[in-house]
Amino acid sequence: MNLGLEGKRVLISGGTHGIGLATALELATQGAQVAVFSSNPDRVSAAVALLRDVSPGHMGSVADALSPASYSAVTAALENTWGGVDILINNVGGGGRWGEEDILQTAPRVWTEVYDKNMTIAINLTKDLLPYMLRQKWGRVITVTSIYGVEAGGRPWFNIAKTAQTVLMKNLSKITEYSSAGITFNSVAPGPILIPGTGWDNRQKDSHPEAYADYISAHIPRGKLGTPQEVADIITFLASERSGLINGAAIVCDGGQTASF
Repeated sequence: MNLGLEGKRVLISGGTHGIGLATALELATQGAQVAVFSSNPDRVSAAVALLRDVSPGHMGSVADALSPASYSAVTAALENTWGGVDILINNVGGGGRWGEEDILQTAPRVWTEVYDKNMTIAINLTKDLLPYMLRQKWGRVITVTSIYGVEAGGRPWFNIAKTAQTVLMKNLSKITEYSSAGITFNSVAPGPILIPGTGWDNRQKDSHPEAYADYISAHIPRGKLGTPQEVADIITFLASERSGLINGAAIVCDGGQTASF
């Protein structure tokens, strides 16, 4: 299937690791030009090297997800270099393990920082890039949320931030000016994803293999966690020419874990 991604210009926040990197590489394979940013210079360099092994023309920047001036400089640079961006993937986020189990023991800054790292940056990047999408009458905005963006669970500051992201995409999809211009807004809500070198991977290998197996048996009907590539495949389709009818969707990809519709 030709997804129509050849030559499309893509910005992926946090596109240097896990789901973001898998998505960047998949889009590059499909012929898109990809720009990624992260606060980790080593990851940026490594991601750009991998992308340029696929094809030339990809870009990477170091930017802080908690600093609007820092990441707005990235969008400004892309406007100057590429003339705009066709596809925005709001992937940066996290904070699900920040703070304490007891909210009374959690510092107030945790609430605001998790919100800013997930929601505020998604708002600002979308606002930065929407004018170009409107001018060219085509665009895709995809936000990576979480199963805790569609149902209650996890620590409340993370649940609130991810739910807000889901609602943002839904609300923007209802604006006729945007949708009639060929711009779609969707969210992808992964469950636990097995990312090498991170929590779930460490649990199954070293720290708590029995607890890991028990969790899978109790919560994941398909019997295994998702992979970054599986989520990347969903995002890639949503970014494509073929997905125009999908607008305002929150696509859960969790192997059957969630109970909500």
